[in-house]
Amino acid sequence: MKQAIVTGGGRGIGLAAALALCDAGYRVIATGLDRSEIEAMPVRDGLSGAVLDVRDEGAIGALVVGLDRLDALVNCAGLIRRGGAEYDPATFAEVIDINLNGTMRMCVAARPLLAASKGCIVNTASMLSFFGGPAVPAYTASKGGVSQLTKALAVAWAADGIRVNAVAPGWIATELTRPLYEDTVRSDPILGRTPMRRWGTPEDVTGPVVFLCSEAARFVTGAILPVDGGYAAA
Repeated sequence: MKQAIVTGGGRGIGLAAALALCDAGYRVIATGLDRSEIEAMPVRDGLSGAVLDVRDEGAIGALVVGLDRLDALVNCAGLIRRGGAEYDPATFAEVIDINLNGTMRMCVAARPLLAASKGCIVNTASMLSFFGGPAVPAYTASKGGVSQLTKALAVAWAADGIRVNAVAPGWIATELTRPLYEDTVRSDPILGRTPMRRWGTPEDVTGPVVFLCSEAARFVTGAILPVDGGYAAA
């Protein structure tokens, strides 16, 4: 049976991706930042949880070295600090360290097993990979970096048989975005620009994730796939 790791798999898009990969026949290790996230995960055949901080290189190595195989790595662990907090240099560095450096740490640690299985990586970019987010400069910079890292690794590791792609979610209704989608003053302009006229759900993102992990995407690498209801095109 194929095996996947999904970081940030305790909630939101990460949890939805972990469940979708289970449904697709994978054994999935979904990581969360603390034990409460893991304990709150639903019970599902093939799904297990692990506490992991993607800033901890030793913990990442310990997780990966214990595996007999790895076919897919889905990097969903991420952080955003709203209210202008990311203009503080220390907060800026924290967000970059989790969103961008954490993604790179996971990719490097997983590379040997993925090369052995001719596996794949799916990173989580963002619509802010394509244009600026003035209130969240660190998040914007990190997601721009994830996009370019995805392309760099796709080229560098193609000879190993590893495909590296990313999804770029738009406005997705999660706990992280609840203050926005429950506030009509802030939500209405978002819906007004979104051609599909609704917020996305985590499940809207998981179809593309499963596709990019599948044999159907065997000739797809270096792609950044928007999943945004047409927001970036509008």
